[in-house]
Amino acid sequence: MISRTSSATLIGIEGKIIDVEVYISSGLPGFSIVGLPDSSVKESRDRVVAALKNSGFDFPAKKITVNLAPADLKKEGGTFDLPIALGIIASNDPVFKENLKNFCAMGELALDGRLRQIKGALCVALSLSKHKIKKFIVPEENKFEASVARGIETYPFETLKDVVNFLKGSVRALPFINGGETTSLAAAADEFDLSDIKGQLYARRALEIAASGAHNMLMSGPPGSGKTMLAKRLPSILPGMSFDESIETTKIFSSCGLTNGLSLVTKRPFRSPHHTASATALVGGGPFPRPGEISLSHNGVLFLDEFTEFRRDALEALRQPLEDKTVTVSRAKQQLTFPASFMLVAAMNPCPCGNLGHPEKECICNQNQIMRYRGKISGPLLDRIDMHIEVPALKVSEFTNSRVSAESSASVKERVLAARLRQKERFGKKIHSNAQMGSKDIKKFCPMTRDAENMLKNAITRLGFSARAYDRIIKVAKTIADLDSSDIINSSHIAEAVKYREFDKSN
Repeated sequence: MISRTSSATLIGIEGKIIDVEVYISSGLPGFSIVGLPDSSVKESRDRVVAALKNSGFDFPAKKITVNLAPADLKKEGGTFDLPIALGIIASNDPVFKENLKNFCAMGELALDGRLRQIKGALCVALSLSKHKIKKFIVPEENKFEASVARGIETYPFETLKDVVNFLKGSVRALPFINGGETTSLAAAADEFDLSDIKGQLYARRALEIAASGAHNMLMSGPPGSGKTMLAKRLPSILPGMSFDESIETTKIFSSCGLTNGLSLVTKRPFRSPHHTASATALVGGGPFPRPGEISLSHNGVLFLDEFTEFRRDALEALRQPLEDKTVTVSRAKQQLTFPASFMLVAAMNPCPCGNLGHPEKECICNQNQIMRYRGKISGPLLDRIDMHIEVPALKVSEFTNSRVSAESSASVKERVLAARLRQKERFGKKIHSNAQMGSKDIKKFCPMTRDAENMLKNAITRLGFSARAYDRIIKVAKTIADLDSSDIINSSHIAEAVKYREFDKSN
């Protein structure tokens, strides 16, 4: 007796259909799973046996062989518990077996038969639209994210018994319709407002420009100058995500099991990994490659505090994603590409003791120590960061004066949205922000006055900027022009853009 059930597994952030074949034969009782299962899949045997018995179903005292096809694809996780259990029941019930053909089923079983939440429900649901399977059985906790996929009927259940009764026709169930519940994984952004920042007008202006053009930014300043406060308030002035951006971001979070059982990520992610994070943690990888922090920051912000304290290999791993907006993880048997279009915001101290340039505290570092400290950031990586700014220490009068009120995030966001709208009208669907322009786009969309061209040439000659820095200065200048509602880059825009290359000027 052979039964076949459709299930799925994750390959990166994409779902791959898996045929679960169950063969029950006479002979000594046994339960084997083949098809390159890992240890967590092999453990399904014990979970399935306990769940079936505790749900009131007979478990056949025969030889059971489960094949997960295709056999050359390694499988992981407990998501095959449910289809294996359904396959065992279907082997003795022709009607049940026939009804099961129209469904894809995923779910981890508790020993009492309850269905536990799984990873990647949205990824699989979106992949199902490419196949003839249009009905998807998932645990109750995955119903919101799975139902986002268009053209797929999602059937959520709490227990194995509920699924079996539905497939046998003894219980009627309608596909779940999403009521619009969304997850606020970046909800912390709402708790922070730029009005909390005292002083730092220069840094606030740089933050506004970065948000308007999606530019990467490096902040250097002594401890307590407000670098982290500024970075955490960046999401509050960024434009909201489009539906397509939400789908892309939610797929990544879903593959890592970070959706909290809700449907869409509607707020731009803000990820801030600890400086002890490895290159794999940032880029992604592992035996079954999963997205890293840079992909979890897709369409959002990756904030690296204590930038110089990160491992050298971890920092250098950022170079390719910053340029290509994707990251490719290569393993012996497969190569996976994850999206990685993020804004990099980094913060560091000016020297090991942190007091270089402080108006009241003395720096105890010598020049060699300062050079070694700053040398932890390579030139090629620094070149890929559009804006480098100094965030000086605040004077006592600046942070104790309660009468001075700073501009709120809401008013700054209005200008950011206006600048982004100009970019959308200029680029169409090709690219979304000035930071994404290539060399051809710069020539086409960035006209300059004669004075601006001369000023930029002089800056390149005197300060020794690289060709990549040259392009990035023009991109930042174009964003400043957008904020100024100007179609042409003039000399004032170039002058301000050059100011935001502090580290290049100090070399």
